[in-house]
Amino acid sequence: MTSRAARTFPAPIKAAHDWMQEMEFTNDTPLIDVSQAAPADIPPRALRDAMAQFVLEEKEAHLYGPILGMTRLRSAMATHCMEAYRSDITADHIAITSGCNQAFCAAIAAIADEGDNVILVTPWYFNHKMWLDIIGIKTKALFCGADMLPDPNTAAAMVSRKTRAICLVSPNNPAGIAYPDHLLHAFFDLAESHGIALILDETYKDFHPYAAFPHSLCTRKNACDTLIQLFSFSKSYRLTGHRVGAIATAPKLLREIEKFLDTVSICPSQVGQYGAYWGLLHLSDWLSEQRAEMQKRREYLQSEFSKLSDVGWKLLGAGGYFAYVEQPFLQSSDKIAQILLQKAAILCLPGTMFVPSDVNKAHTQLRIAFANIGCDEIEILIQRLHKFSLALAYPSTGK
Repeated sequence: MTSRAARTFPAPIKAAHDWMQEMEFTNDTPLIDVSQAAPADIPPRALRDAMAQFVLEEKEAHLYGPILGMTRLRSAMATHCMEAYRSDITADHIAITSGCNQAFCAAIAAIADEGDNVILVTPWYFNHKMWLDIIGIKTKALFCGADMLPDPNTAAAMVSRKTRAICLVSPNNPAGIAYPDHLLHAFFDLAESHGIALILDETYKDFHPYAAFPHSLCTRKNACDTLIQLFSFSKSYRLTGHRVGAIATAPKLLREIEKFLDTVSICPSQVGQYGAYWGLLHLSDWLSEQRAEMQKRREYLQSEFSKLSDVGWKLLGAGGYFAYVEQPFLQSSDKIAQILLQKAAILCLPGTMFVPSDVNKAHTQLRIAFANIGCDEIEILIQRLHKFSLALAYPSTGK
């Protein structure tokens, strides 16, 4: 059987979790799962209480809502964007989606046709690549340099008459890097000059080192005619299971996006939308605490990772929820990731999941998502990696 879905690879997170089938972990060496960035903790009690009250008392919670999302959430998100980005957008520039993945799918469906191409910074976020595969849009891989930053001059040489967008993720998944403002403006200039879209996935915006003002793109004249911003409430308010994301762009493009959303989900979850709305109004202090905790973990991981330099490991990037690292072994990272699980009870993702299958560079790379492990577990993680490295390097001598 042939199908559009058959054009792409299996779901990477599920594939990695399938490695654990029939595996057992001991109390002495429990599993350290750094494979996925979705928060494992539930939302704060105040948010859960507000959502429960909404379900119990408001009829709206159980009915279809507007295709582009709850009016009060769109307004609250517009206000948030005006404050965070110093932009002048309104609710008419905002659409609410069933998660940020759907936001990306909707944006691509609105701007590109089968046979077109999109420039995707690589290592890429694998669900972006999967969707482009499924709908028959060619991916042009824009490889990052050693600093894990993409080069706009390289991208300029890749633009063709069939190019419809350049897609960036900042803070980046998988590399963790938050792109500097001048680099984002260089890509905006490139996209604007060619009349194509600049898609900026900001799923981890609230964990940006400069969360109060992540970038100044929105201050550009007619920014929304070029810029498509994608957001997630999942990471910020721990609403992963409720699937709530957002798009900020030109109203005329939202009219095309609306067609896609109506045929796929009709409307986002009302309960999830209310949770996001309540969070925007009431959880800024709580979110600041979460951001500070992620910053603490990132800094601790960076400090501890230096202990692995004597066994050949390198930290390529860290930020948001992620650390992107280089392992020192001859085996490909997809093999090393499975051996790490078997020998050290560490579940992480190989770099091969974030690049084309024929790219050798990623065979030395791994992604570590530290969102769900505290500093104590980070210390244990580093200890296990060090012990594992010695055991793999000197299997017969036991050094």
